[in-house]
Amino acid sequence: MSLDRWVAQRAVRAAACWAVAGAALAWAGPSWAGAAAASTQSQPLPVSAYLQNSQYSNASLSPDGKRLAVLAPIGEKRNLVVLDNATLKPLPLTDFRDFDVYWFRWVGPDWLVFSLGRLNAPTGPESGDGGGLYAIKADGSRTRVLSGTFREQVNRGQLVYRGFSFRGGVQGSDTDIYAAGNIRSVDAQDLYRINLETGRQELLTPDHPGEVVQWLQDRKGVPRLVVLADKADKDKPYADQGRRVMLRDSAEAPWREIARFTGRQRDTWSPLFFTDDNQDLIVSYRGERDTSALYRYSVADGKLADILVGHPRYDLGLDDEGGVASTMYRDASDRLLGLQFEAETPEDVFFDEGMARLQLKLEKSFPGKKVNVQRTRSDLMLVTTYSDRSPYTWYLYDSGKGTLRELVQSNTVLGEKSLVAMRPFLLKTRDGLEIPSYYFLPASYQPGQKLPVVVHIHGGPMVRADHWGPNAGYGVREAQLLASRGYAVVLPNFRITPGFGRKIHHAGFGQYGRKMSEDHEDAALWAVAQGFADPKRICISGGSYGGAAALWATIKSADVFACAIAGMAPSDPQIQNTSLATDYVYSKSAVEQWKQILGVKGDDWSPADEVAPARHAERSRIPLFMYAGARDQRVPVEQTRLMVRALERANRPPEVLIIKPTEGHGFGTMENEVELYTEMLKFLERHIGVGPTPTDKPADKP
Repeated sequence: MSLDRWVAQRAVRAAACWAVAGAALAWAGPSWAGAAAASTQSQPLPVSAYLQNSQYSNASLSPDGKRLAVLAPIGEKRNLVVLDNATLKPLPLTDFRDFDVYWFRWVGPDWLVFSLGRLNAPTGPESGDGGGLYAIKADGSRTRVLSGTFREQVNRGQLVYRGFSFRGGVQGSDTDIYAAGNIRSVDAQDLYRINLETGRQELLTPDHPGEVVQWLQDRKGVPRLVVLADKADKDKPYADQGRRVMLRDSAEAPWREIARFTGRQRDTWSPLFFTDDNQDLIVSYRGERDTSALYRYSVADGKLADILVGHPRYDLGLDDEGGVASTMYRDASDRLLGLQFEAETPEDVFFDEGMARLQLKLEKSFPGKKVNVQRTRSDLMLVTTYSDRSPYTWYLYDSGKGTLRELVQSNTVLGEKSLVAMRPFLLKTRDGLEIPSYYFLPASYQPGQKLPVVVHIHGGPMVRADHWGPNAGYGVREAQLLASRGYAVVLPNFRITPGFGRKIHHAGFGQYGRKMSEDHEDAALWAVAQGFADPKRICISGGSYGGAAALWATIKSADVFACAIAGMAPSDPQIQNTSLATDYVYSKSAVEQWKQILGVKGDDWSPADEVAPARHAERSRIPLFMYAGARDQRVPVEQTRLMVRALERANRPPEVLIIKPTEGHGFGTMENEVELYTEMLKFLERHIGVGPTPTDKPADKP
């Protein structure tokens, strides 16, 4: 089906512990007491309500439909819990205190596998601190460590992680899984079949043909396709590395090369899975298109066949430039029924007419909400509903009886009365890009009002961090909290953010602190042009890269922003990318990628130095709030201290500085988070106020 036909005809469309607070000094701003009194916001929920983990998340039905596995907070970390569907009695399976359970999967009706991460980081689980693969029985009676976390590997003196990643369950088995691992060689992946009952590991790829970076198994589980790295390119950024794709017709057949790619050439495609008949491949391909799409690759002809599904504004698939990781709808035999991808709101496309009809029927039952369906081996299915203002709610649907029974909600505190609409818009930059983004208006907003605005910049920067849904991302959570206090919030994506096509992604390389920062300014100017933003009352905030953008805005964009909030912020990119305290500097590929982002060639760091806030602190001109964790491995706390010392030498110290000794790349302790946002709200009130600016005449609502 062509792109245009799919857009017009798809079966179902988605609904629609140092803490130093300095005196204000020269930063003292206007008094907003009158504006605060004018605010119509009355007794919002406490700060903690917007920061706490959901009571339940990531629900998944066991293959027999009898149990529901969820992630739930135990202490201050997210752990794995199983509920009996008949009684809804919860059984906690894990009790991690240093890590969150990041994801899990059912393996048959009695086993689950899972991995760990740190969900408090501004761009998701903190890289280099987590991972691993674990198995546990659904009744909690047995556990098995298949491979430990990266931290455990480092503690053994290793700088390169060796371990397993989950690849899927074995069809016809309730105890076996497929896993990929670099056990035999640090530089090459092998495939294993692992029995969770016994722990027995069977190597499936004893004759792998080189430095394998990806295996693809056919519908019978046979490893039949490999993607090999070019050894000469291993120190280049991943997207610039050469690749060879090799295929074999069976487990005994010889390997043959079917494609060879060099760097960012336009005809590169990425294999995703075999077709249901085991003959051809489904691949992600961009070609002359701006966005990547899914195609069928004919193995016999060695050519790409017709496009299966694509979108003019959003990447689909898993390609080297950040294609959207789509949710796959599958039946009990793992046959692909359809997929969901993240557009401005989630959208579905189905290849199975029965699944499309079921989706349409359920969406009519839940108007205004997004609906997902998880099939099992029985007539029982898990139905998930949600919206930007409604929590995830899970129902047990019996397709044989036609009954629908509510099981649990993700959050019983936050809902339509405490959350506001997440409004999509296109950020049109001064040089003509159109970048999908979001904004939020407080519930108290009235047409014609001029509001204080916070422009929150996501971390990464090469990540799409914010998604439509209830608290679906670090920025969304902050936006909902601030909106509850009367602030408008803009969550702009910007050039280099992946998932929006080649043009937007590539336009960011070499533009760190330059056009990327202009995009942040354009987001503020857009809010002013829409009529809801008071141009004198706009603050910029962010964590990680977003924190660096906020620091640089105090120097470059002081005419646009009235204040800045910078968390875990790289202040000197050269030191950040050369210090042994930074977790990724041991990877030449990662450092080279950052050089491309910064515009650095070879050992000439001058392009990075030109936009390093710590090297230009004397030019900082607006009030600044800084926070960091002393145990941060991604952006070491030395980056914060570099900036503080530079500002102090320039007699321009940050107005507020919070450094927590037990925190990392993001605050994970509720006490610390509540303190952080409480102080942040005070800072905002001092410098951009709380309520609307008085206006003479109402205008049209945006």
